[in-house]
Amino acid sequence: MNAEHSVDGRLLIALDVDGTVLHEDETLSPAVVEEVERVHALGHEVTLATGRSWNTARHVLADLGLDPEYVVCSNGAVVMQRDATAPDGYRRALVETFDPRPALERVREHLPTGRFMVEDGDGERYFTEGMDEWDLDDANMVPFEELGTRLATRVVVVSPDHDLEEFLTIVEGMGLHQVTYAIGWMAWLDIAPDGVNKATGLEKVRERLGIPRHNVLAVGDGRNDIDMFAWAGEHGRAVAMGQAPSEVKAAATEVTASVREDGLARVLAGVGGGES
Repeated sequence: MNAEHSVDGRLLIALDVDGTVLHEDETLSPAVVEEVERVHALGHEVTLATGRSWNTARHVLADLGLDPEYVVCSNGAVVMQRDATAPDGYRRALVETFDPRPALERVREHLPTGRFMVEDGDGERYFTEGMDEWDLDDANMVPFEELGTRLATRVVVVSPDHDLEEFLTIVEGMGLHQVTYAIGWMAWLDIAPDGVNKATGLEKVRERLGIPRHNVLAVGDGRNDIDMFAWAGEHGRAVAMGQAPSEVKAAATEVTASVREDGLARVLAGVGGGES
């Protein structure tokens, strides 16, 4: 990935997907699409920074009419780069993996009825029976014991038997070590390689694009956006959606309206051209 010439005033705009770009039913607001198209046409680099795998993130780019140079997926463990020679127009430019077995075994001790999914370094996904809350087209159902046999970019754990507060308490008591993890809106847990998150992926993207730190704008609504907010907000802007949990809002530099109220469109409406 070669660095590009810096353009004064050009922004790196990093958007979380679920609850920021997309509504809960995975629909897009016309106002969001319009504003994304407008700021992109002004010359800003608009991209996604998502916990989703590339398999489930790429259609969001298409729906937004975007083809950014880089896309941050799997909570920073995978950075895709635009490549006209690749089958779907992008290649895996950066991949961070870890041995998921210790974390899987520790989590299962505390959540014996949990459902699990592992994404490997090639983007293949493997899941256990009952993991039906996720889009797992082209994924492979395997016994739990097989999940730990391959290096992973991401592990997802879902526990429908617990409400969020119970789940938070259980996860805090697990003593997960040498991994990075975040808890979602419901009883699901995202586990990533140690020290890897959306911020680490975006910093690599920013460096290669040659965009100054103060020209960063990040928008999100989940606990997996907290590190991204700390990174973006240090010199630029970090915006939490109105429905975000209190700890996510506290990590941001500002708060917009909820996704149902087109909070993202309101943020983007304030973005002008790339003049210095």
